[in-house]
Amino acid sequence: MSKVTFIVNKQSTTVEAVQGHTLLQIGLENGIPIEHACGGNGFCTTCLCKVKGGMEHLSARSEREENMGITEDPERLGCQARLEGTGDVTVEIVDI
Repeated sequence: MSKVTFIVNKQSTTVEAVQGHTLLQIGLENGIPIEHACGGNGFCTTCLCKVKGGMEHLSARSEREENMGITEDPERLGCQARLEGTGDVTVEIVDI
């Protein structure tokens, strides 16, 4: 099983993650405080993350991310980035 490390306010928490779930889902299921004003539908940027490692284990950037101006690495929307494969991922939750 893959692991996702969330960095929030310079504190790291590593959790086991289910393949196919979004970073937002994984975080919320494990008590990680991630804003998601639009309900996780990709229409805001409150779940913005900076991928510090393991970008290759996430889904390709979605059209919704591109429409919201999230077009370059390391930025991803937590509600759109899905865990794929069996590798580990490290993300920093961005305060906006």
